[in-house]
Amino acid sequence: MRSKEFYSGVERAPNRAFLKAVGLTDEDLEKPLLGVAVAWNEAGPCNIHTLSLAQETKRGIAEAGGTPRLFVTPVVIDGIAMGTEGMRYSLISRELTANTIELTVNAHGYDGFAALSGCDKTTPGMLMAMARLNIPSIIMYSGTTLPGNFKGKRVAIGDVYEAVGAYTAGSLSLDDLVYLENHAIPTAGACGGLYTANTMALITEALGVALPGSASPPAVDAERRKFAYLTGKTLLKLIENGIKPRDVLTFEAFENAITALMASGGSTNAVLHLLAVAHEAGVKLTLDDFERIGKKVPEIVDMKPAGRFTMADLYEVGGVPLILKKLLNAHLLHGNALTVTGKSLQENLREYQIPQLTQEIVRDVNDPIYPLGGIKILKGSLAPEGAVVKVSATKRKTHTGKAKVFDSEKQAFQAVLSKEVKPEEIVVIRYEGPKGAPGMPEMLSVTAAIVGEGLAESVSLVTDGRFSGATRGLMVGHVSPEAFVGGPIALVEDGDKIRIDTQLGFLDLLVDTNELERRRKIWEPPKRNFTTGLLAQYASMVSSASEGAVLKP
Repeated sequence: MRSKEFYSGVERAPNRAFLKAVGLTDEDLEKPLLGVAVAWNEAGPCNIHTLSLAQETKRGIAEAGGTPRLFVTPVVIDGIAMGTEGMRYSLISRELTANTIELTVNAHGYDGFAALSGCDKTTPGMLMAMARLNIPSIIMYSGTTLPGNFKGKRVAIGDVYEAVGAYTAGSLSLDDLVYLENHAIPTAGACGGLYTANTMALITEALGVALPGSASPPAVDAERRKFAYLTGKTLLKLIENGIKPRDVLTFEAFENAITALMASGGSTNAVLHLLAVAHEAGVKLTLDDFERIGKKVPEIVDMKPAGRFTMADLYEVGGVPLILKKLLNAHLLHGNALTVTGKSLQENLREYQIPQLTQEIVRDVNDPIYPLGGIKILKGSLAPEGAVVKVSATKRKTHTGKAKVFDSEKQAFQAVLSKEVKPEEIVVIRYEGPKGAPGMPEMLSVTAAIVGEGLAESVSLVTDGRFSGATRGLMVGHVSPEAFVGGPIALVEDGDKIRIDTQLGFLDLLVDTNELERRRKIWEPPKRNFTTGLLAQYASMVSSASEGAVLKP
C-alpha cells in the first residue's frame, strides 16, 4: 500500500502524529488509507447534499476494512455562471477538480479513493483524476433533482432559459416567468433533463467505472444513500482484486460510452469530456471515433431538452441499465468489458433487475426516435479540425444562410433580445474558444433566447464556444481551430454565406479562397483581456477543443 511509505516506521512518527491528532489510531493506520473526494459547496442545489452522501461512503469503506479520509473538490454551478463572466471558469473547473484530487491523494499517500460527483464538470474532472492516478478508485454521481411543474407540465431548468426569450417575444407573461422560476427546481440535485450532468452520469455506467444503476436515482431518493454506501464497500474490493481504472478504461469501454451517448442524444459536452478522459488514460480517441459510431447507433431515448422526460422518469422505468440492455441485446456494446464490480458489463446487466413496465422513454433499437446517433461531427472549410452538433435537437438538418457575426456571446445575446437577428441568418459567435474566451463558455443564454423568440427552426448558430446540454436547435459548437489562434471562423464577415449540412457532415464558409487569404494576411489576434491569474494560466496551456481542451504544459 502506498500509505506505508507515508506512515510506517520510526522515521514516520511525525507523520502519524498528525493523523492521531484527528482521532486515528495505530489500528486505523494499518488499514488502507482511502480518500473520499466530494464535489461540494453551497453555490446551488446540484451538490448541496453530497456531504451527507459522503458519510455513507465513509461508512461503507470503514465497514469493509478501510480508513476513509474525506476532502472536497471545486464545483461551478453552470446554470448560475451561464451568460456571465463566471462561465469562463466552468470548463476550467474540470481541470481543477482533477488537479485537486491528484494533489490531495498524492500529497497524503492515499491508497485509493471514491469520488462523489454532481454538477456538470465534476464528473469528467473526477474521471480524469481516476485515469491519471491509476490507483483503485470508483465514482458515484450524486443524483438529479426532481422535475418541476408548470401548469401541469413537467419542466426543468432549460425551460426557464427559454422562457426568458418567450417573455421578451411577448408570448409569456411576467407572472408566468416568475412562477416558472420559482418551481423549476424543486429539490436538491443536478439539472433534471439529459443535460451535461446526467449525460456524464450515464457515461460512468457505460464506461464501467460506477456501480450498475447508480447514475439514475434522484438526489432525494433513498437509493442514492444505498449506492453511496455500496460505492465505499466496492472500493475495498477493487483494492483486494487489484483492479485499477486503466484496467476498466480501455478503448472498448470508450466505444461503449460513445454508443450510450449517441443512443441517448446526450450533451455535446460529453464529446469534449470523453476525449479528455481518454487522454489521461493513454487511450487514443479522436472525433472520427464519434462519427464512426454515430453512423451505426440510433437514438432511442426520449428525454429533455429535445424530448419529453427527465432523469427521474428514466429511473422509474429501469434507469441507465435499461438503455444499456437494449444496446447490448442489439450487439452494439462490448459486453465483455471489465467493470468496477470485477464482472463484465454483460454480467452486470444480466444480474440487474429492471421492472417490467410499459414505458415510452427508451425505445427498442429497431424502433428509434432518430435513425442515427444524436450527435454529429462536422468538418469543412469553416472547421478543418471538426465541430460538434446535436442533430436530434432540431428538425432542421441543413441550412445555407448569411452570417451575422459577433465577437462575444454577450453581443449576440443582446442582439437576439433586440430583434436584430432575422430569420434564415446564421449567428456566428467567435473568440469564445478554450484560449479565446478563455475557458470556452457555454451559450445556453443565447441559444435559449433564439428558441424563446420563436427562431429555433429558422436561425442557426455557429461558435468556437460550446453549449449546455439544455441547448436545442441547429447549434454548431466546438469549431476548431478556434478564432483566437487564427482558425477560419476568425475570417468570417457579415453577409458571408455559410453551409451547414448535418446529413453529409459539412460546415463550410462559402467565400472565395483568394478573398479568405486576403483577410488572413490582415487579421490580427485580439488583445488578451487576462494577463494574470487563473484564466491567463489556463489560456497558456489549453489545447484545441478537437483534442478535448486538455492542458498541455
